[in-house]
Amino acid sequence: MTTRAGFIALIGEPNAGKSTLLNRMVGAKVSIVTHKVQTTRARIRGVAMEGDSQLVFVDTPGLFQPRRRLDRAMVAAAWGGAADADVVVLLIEANRGITEGVERILEGLDGLGQGRKVALAINKIDRVEAPVLLGLSKEINERFPFAETFMISAERGHGVDALRSWLAGELPESPWLYPEDQIADLPMRMIAAEMTREKLILRLHQELPYQLTVETENWEERKDGTARIDQLIYVIRDGHKGIVLGHKGETIKSVSKAAREELEEFLGRKVHLFLQVKVRPNWLDEAERYTEMGLEFKDGNA
Repeated sequence: MTTRAGFIALIGEPNAGKSTLLNRMVGAKVSIVTHKVQTTRARIRGVAMEGDSQLVFVDTPGLFQPRRRLDRAMVAAAWGGAADADVVVLLIEANRGITEGVERILEGLDGLGQGRKVALAINKIDRVEAPVLLGLSKEINERFPFAETFMISAERGHGVDALRSWLAGELPESPWLYPEDQIADLPMRMIAAEMTREKLILRLHQELPYQLTVETENWEERKDGTARIDQLIYVIRDGHKGIVLGHKGETIKSVSKAAREELEEFLGRKVHLFLQVKVRPNWLDEAERYTEMGLEFKDGNA
């Protein structure tokens, strides 16, 4: 049997649907893993099996115009992930078309070097009429020599199987990089922190987009088979602390409940989750916070 395995980077603007597509590909809430030999600077987010091929998806933060150190580190991680991948998939939104952000990504793709296959996935196809879709596909393919173009709806699953099957055939011949049933060897502390951070962002929406981070401070395995997890939520000002706590602590309670339920489902056992909010005005400039997030602090230098 000839097996194939390799790294795939999904790139695109924030909200282009990368996480939704990844969850579809992997077939579960994203399994978060790290590569044994840290060959890639970005985090590994999920592993999918397709026939005899193992598809390892590289996490690339959304590409946008960076303004702060954290923004720059995230953008550097995204391009680093793309540069280390065997195949790159650019995801764009059908209803938004070629935005300024997409223009910048196309320029960046020119600089990625030859010999790497780049596919185009036009997402959210259910939001536009067919002629608009075909026009967009033609225009963007004239701008960059994409190896293949896929029309998909990551949310509904349309076109995703065709993309996965094409990716499986494009990966290099190689032994599998992970055991077939592996879900996570990334430190569980980081997975737990990501889950809480996701719940905070869902609850707070645009109020505190990148200005908070979560760290798992303590993880205690108890004799009764449960786990006690203590997490710190760092914000940069007092006002933000109030937003995270909410009126009479309602916001933090609901975030804690949602994160705990997801953790229990993920771990398959009972979890006691304790959240604390701390104001740390300079966390965006502290190297160790970046390490916690799997980013390179030095990449944030202008």
